[in-house]
Amino acid sequence: MKKFLVILLVAVTASSTSFAQFRIGPKLGANIGKIDGKGFDEQYKLGYHLGVFAEIPLGKKFGLQPEILWNQINSDTATGFRAIYDNLDENVKDPQLNYLSIPLLLSYKPSKFLSLQAGPQYGILLNKNKTFIDNGKEAFKNGDFSLLLGAQLNILSVRVYGRYAIGLNNINDLPNQDQWKTTGFQLGVGIGL
Repeated sequence: MKKFLVILLVAVTASSTSFAQFRIGPKLGANIGKIDGKGFDEQYKLGYHLGVFAEIPLGKKFGLQPEILWNQINSDTATGFRAIYDNLDENVKDPQLNYLSIPLLLSYKPSKFLSLQAGPQYGILLNKNKTFIDNGKEAFKNGDFSLLLGAQLNILSVRVYGRYAIGLNNINDLPNQDQWKTTGFQLGVGIGL
């Protein structure tokens, strides 16, 4: 994680002094996501994200787009959740996970108005759901590593984007249990200043 942040900082600093088209701005949008895993409902639920992004050109067609986002992922437990997992609190609530997410996207611009994007995202869990287990043990790991794939429309300073996010690591922190991974879509808008 530290190496990732150092590389991101160096890239932003070096590129911002080299390119006149550097942009930074706010963004917000909807997350349509879920937790994939045994005991969770298959339906997607609505959450949201907001934060800032930077556009760092790496020539005419390529660029980097680092972001810092507050990301909310919601999911429902399935009806058989209690039967699958032991030591559950009677007041088990559907999980709502809030992450500080740091995506680093490589952008390819086949045209002035379209960017195709892909890259990793690391999320630091900001809240813990302590209502899952009787003894107060936390059910979710501190970090979520994801892959993002998407497209962005560039209309003057406005950025309209859609992405697919797939979790790559197990976020389940319960001992000897099944794998849980986040998955979902992001739709949103940003303004490059």
